Amino acid sequence: MLTGDASHFQLCFENHRRRVWIHLGQRAYSAFTIERDTSSQLGVMVWGAISFDSRTPLGVIRGTLTAQREEAHFWLNGYVNKQNCRIWSEANPQVCVETPLHPEKLTVWCALWAGGIIGPYFFKNNEGHNVTVNGDRYRAMITNFFIPELNNHDVQELWFQQDGATCHKARATIDLWKDTFGDRLISRFGPVNWPPRSCDLTPLDYFLWGYVKSLVYADKPQTLDHLEDNIRRVIADIRPQMLEKVIENWTSRLDYIRASRGSPMPEIIFKM
Repeated sequence: MLTGDASHFQLCFENHRRRVWIHLGQRAYSAFTIERDTSSQLGVMVWGAISFDSRTPLGVIRGTLTAQREEAHFWLNGYVNKQNCRIWSEANPQVCVETPLHPEKLTVWCALWAGGIIGPYFFKNNEGHNVTVNGDRYRAMITNFFIPELNNHDVQELWFQQDGATCHKARATIDLWKDTFGDRLISRFGPVNWPPRSCDLTPLDYFLWGYVKSLVYADKPQTLDHLEDNIRRVIADIRPQMLEKVIENWTSRLDYIRASRGSPMPEIIFKM
């Protein structure tokens, strides 16, 4: 059984969102609680006042202020909040502040099975710039990367599973997968249908991406090349014994789903 999926990696660690499935009325399970430092940057707060011909000394404020705000933040990384900047001039200064709408990120694809991991594959355009995935790029990855890599492994009668992302279930993509796996394809609109929103049944969702993201930000990468190197290193260090336990855990999840006729799974803690 081979399962494939893609995930985003940002220079900043994640977007602080965690999806946790719980029963109606059930409190959040403690194992899914993550302690975080709510301050986004390191810095100091100072206070000062000026008049036409004089000014006061700057005072450093310990802690935060909750009353009137005549203070300013100075971030350690040089960040400046332009929203509160005022420029006094008789002429239009023609100042334009450009900020990116989204942080820089990588889109990574991997396939996982009990014998190893195929990938990572980083989606890039012809100029080598990082891009997100669409149908054409996904099919190019299958043709130019995945199939040659798969042929390097001595596997027979292997099944392939993927989730229901839009580029995954396009007719041209399904036809391409059928050319490789025939009826041994588990996918939306494939020979064997895959239930939607079943991330708790996909090893890449409930194990690989979370495990990799917990390690690649340890040295605080400042560039996408650094982040890419970390991703390659962490995935390369995953041992076959760990993957065997992942698949054992996956089969136990499937056994529970079959026995309970599709009811929600109880609290499952993944142990490596």
